[in-house]
Amino acid sequence: MKLWTNATVATMHPAAAQAYGLVTDAALVVDGAQLHWVGPRGALPPELLAQCAARHDCGGALITPGLIDCHTHLVYGGDRAQEFEMRLKGASYEDIARSGGGIVSTVQATRQATPEQLTAQSSVRLAQLLSEGVTTLEIKSGYGLAFEHERKMLQVARALGESHAVAVRTTFLGAHALPPEFAGRADDYVDEVVRMLPLLHAQGLVDAVDGFCERIAFSPAQMARVFDAARALGLPVKLHAEQLSDSGGAALAAGFKALSCDHLEWLSEAGAEAMAAAGCVAVLLPGAFYFLRETKVPPVELLRRKGVPIAIATDCNPGSSPCTSLLLMLNMACTLFRLTPEEALAGVTRHAAQALGLPDRGMLAPGMRADFVLWNVRHPAQLSYALGANPCIQTIHEGEPR
Repeated sequence: MKLWTNATVATMHPAAAQAYGLVTDAALVVDGAQLHWVGPRGALPPELLAQCAARHDCGGALITPGLIDCHTHLVYGGDRAQEFEMRLKGASYEDIARSGGGIVSTVQATRQATPEQLTAQSSVRLAQLLSEGVTTLEIKSGYGLAFEHERKMLQVARALGESHAVAVRTTFLGAHALPPEFAGRADDYVDEVVRMLPLLHAQGLVDAVDGFCERIAFSPAQMARVFDAARALGLPVKLHAEQLSDSGGAALAAGFKALSCDHLEWLSEAGAEAMAAAGCVAVLLPGAFYFLRETKVPPVELLRRKGVPIAIATDCNPGSSPCTSLLLMLNMACTLFRLTPEEALAGVTRHAAQALGLPDRGMLAPGMRADFVLWNVRHPAQLSYALGANPCIQTIHEGEPR
């Protein structure tokens, strides 16, 4: 066993009496890849202390659970800096999408990229996330929009998880946009998505299924067909919902007991009620809100009132959130959406784990994965406070320093 002492620990346990589940002068005992004991150092049983062969002095650092980025499009080809310029000259996200830009332009770049090129480009982005204490992240497909290219993206995502000390959850996002070869034939493309899914799942490449339910993407009826196919395979679902309009996506996803609904700027009270009843997590994406200069703020107070858990993620993607800093998202969630620092930190730990269907992480408690981060700060609020700072001292992934 390994012992970590001389630290303040933010357990992020929801039942804790202290904010952040804070324990001062704390000790953590790690057994293999799991936490065995967490609490005040003075309460550590002597017989347990005697079993700790390796002992680490944290030097007064703050320890939090490993951060979890529960919504990324990390694997893609090219970039869309030109579209950034277009938006600054007045074009809207929808204008760009309808003129052949947007997601479709990244599809072309991703299809042309080899697996080696995708891996090289994506590894740089992943390294930036890992440098800020991320120990688990989701990577979506959705820039291939054809079987061989969706498979290529998912294979690269899986390989990144194998070559780096991070847990990667893969999500099939075939229903992301309409590829050029299916122009005007959205229902036919949905047929193709439904055909692709079991083939990709049989190759062990799919942990969950997502889609984009919006007027520039797919309707609730079309997404229901994709979700029916996912349910037949026993796969959990999630949904890009209510980003540009209230399309009824949240209620649809809740009907399928979705893990999460993401974006949610236009979420209605009925949609929030459906999410609450289904145990569905609201994943807010302040990077996209900021980058697209949106003005419709997600209804945070409604989510609080209905008891919907709130997660935060980077939405790392080339078109609307080219961001690889989860710490920056903490600050943006507080400044743009008025979350408290404690809510924001829960959003990248406990609630982010829930959004990925991973109950074994996101908190520091016996039996949980030994994923945690040492920070050079005195209080957890400082993680949301500083712009552009990275106070990460060390990341422990499955009980081992990274």
